[in-house]
Amino acid sequence: MIISLLVLALAVRLGYHMVIKSEEYAIKAVRQQTSDSVVSAVRGSILDRNGSELAISVTSYTVWVRPGIVTSNGEDEDEIKANIRSEALLLSEILEMDYDAVYDIITAEKVLIKLAQNVDMETAAELREQRLAGIEINEMASRYYPLDSFCCHVIGNVNIDNAGFSGLELYYNNTLQGLDGRWVTNKDNKRNALAYGTSKYFAANDGCILVSTIDENIQYIVEQRLAECQEATQSDRVMCLIMDPKTGEILAMAQTPKYDLNFPRAPISEEDEALMSLMTDEEKVEHWNRLWRNFNICDVYEPGSTFKLITTAIALDNDVTYPGETFYCSSQEVADWTLKCWYHPRSHGTQTLAEAVKNSCNPVMMQLVRRIGLRAYFAGIDAFGLNERTGVDFPAEGGNILQSINTAGPVGLATMSYGQGIAVTPVSLLTAICAIGNDGLLMQPHLVKAVLDPDGNVIETIEPEIKSRPISAQTAAEVLSIMETVVSEGSASTAAVSGYRIGGKTGTANKPEGGAYSETDVYGSFVGIAPIDDPKIAILVLCDTPKGILYGSQTAGPCAGAIMSDIFRYLNIAPKYSEAELAAINADKLVVPDLVERSVDDAIAELSAIGLEYILTPPPPTSAVVMVVTDQYPRGGEEVSKGAAVTLYYEIIATEDEYIGVDVTENEDASHIPED
Repeated sequence: MIISLLVLALAVRLGYHMVIKSEEYAIKAVRQQTSDSVVSAVRGSILDRNGSELAISVTSYTVWVRPGIVTSNGEDEDEIKANIRSEALLLSEILEMDYDAVYDIITAEKVLIKLAQNVDMETAAELREQRLAGIEINEMASRYYPLDSFCCHVIGNVNIDNAGFSGLELYYNNTLQGLDGRWVTNKDNKRNALAYGTSKYFAANDGCILVSTIDENIQYIVEQRLAECQEATQSDRVMCLIMDPKTGEILAMAQTPKYDLNFPRAPISEEDEALMSLMTDEEKVEHWNRLWRNFNICDVYEPGSTFKLITTAIALDNDVTYPGETFYCSSQEVADWTLKCWYHPRSHGTQTLAEAVKNSCNPVMMQLVRRIGLRAYFAGIDAFGLNERTGVDFPAEGGNILQSINTAGPVGLATMSYGQGIAVTPVSLLTAICAIGNDGLLMQPHLVKAVLDPDGNVIETIEPEIKSRPISAQTAAEVLSIMETVVSEGSASTAAVSGYRIGGKTGTANKPEGGAYSETDVYGSFVGIAPIDDPKIAILVLCDTPKGILYGSQTAGPCAGAIMSDIFRYLNIAPKYSEAELAAINADKLVVPDLVERSVDDAIAELSAIGLEYILTPPPPTSAVVMVVTDQYPRGGEEVSKGAAVTLYYEIIATEDEYIGVDVTENEDASHIPED
């Protein structure tokens, strides 16, 4: 009876598990016996417009651990503990991780947990050789930036999971990241594949390739010149944006300081490292966000006098003035305020509109905006796209802060005319200026020109898009002509490049501070278009809080001129010199003397006397005292600029030892031997 009752109870219990609980156990069995691994998609590359790689994906490895297997690896409790300690020690040594951290991870109460990411091939191979319990290694593609900090504020970076975190990496994340695949296999309790199990492999779809509008060579020029400008002006930072006015393509965009894309959280200098050592975690996050933030698109600033080009264009297009009309520079009574020219208490006197822009005269802008009227002026601002975001393909674009048409009033309208009391993003201002260089057509700014599939086939081409026509072609030509006089004769002459027609405008805008304007903190800027006869580039340079000289003409202007000069050479745009420029160039030219068969000492003396430098090649031995020039470059008779270096090739006639006791009177070349 007892046996029968026990058998009956066992049968009932067995039936309960086999029938009622069967589905639950089946699911658990599948989970225990199934290994579901992620097959990472390769993130698409980011290229410059000429195909140079700016961001690529490289193979790395991720180490996973199944703590349940680690904590059951052994015959008894003592052996299990010993095995866990041994495995934790090996893993910490191979992966160069803290032992306690590794121990906590491999004994965690989780089914599967990530132990290490971005492990290189050698380390992964060493781990595999150890055949450690519960350890799985997956191959994945991680992000790598071949040029380190180059173009960092445009490209952006990715997070630890290889997803876009900032810049183009974030904006085009869905395009770049692709779709991960999976590898599903049946395994035993030691994670070995079952002979009778199934295996399913779902291939990953790799991400697409972005072809950006950035020109690597122009970007390099800009970054080099910005570094020089920051050092020369001691600005807090310097920014530059370059666009093609006819297409809206952004050719270069940079700012200082830069950061390493491969190590975005690393200190950028010893000073930065010292500051970060004193920061809390929250302060570090704020610091990194400021470092990574792209000022050219995400932030606003008061444009100051550069905005006078917009006011002038609207006035000309509304036929309320013409370039030759004369105005008088005097303080203006606006409502209850007296608004003065920056030149006050002096006056520009009587001047034409073109001269007023060249002189950056505030009262003339106030007179113009009164003629235009509130609604017509705001309509012109709208047509230039300044009342809305540009829609550039970049995350977190800032919004312009302008006077409201309902609340601006006479004073707000007057100050707005010369760029005060408003704030714009650099990209929105330069986009508007580009319309002046594109026969009055406003283009959509963009940073990507094509999307390719993983095999390099074109999927999508981003064509230039016309947004509006804020001004007529005639008005655009008139404003360009005025801009040219500002560079050739006015305050922007520091941006002039000999042989090229350049139009531009400088600006010096004091920063708002405590309800007033700071006397020392300014944005010095230059905006320009070149060449005027066939615009290829539009440029904006900003110096944030320069020290010493504050004016944009002395801070941003020279930097912009240097950048344009380098770009003209890169684009093979030949100079067209005026007679005055040719005369100035020729006045600085020197004819190289013929120095072959002369003693090196005589050659050096003659070069120094006429203002030329020299290079001896190869470097002479210290014992050589008599050397004769055998060849030179440039050749005798060629013209070079003053201060240029002439390379001298020589032959050693006598060393110091050989020279002692030589009777120079019997030497045919005695005249070439120094008397000393």
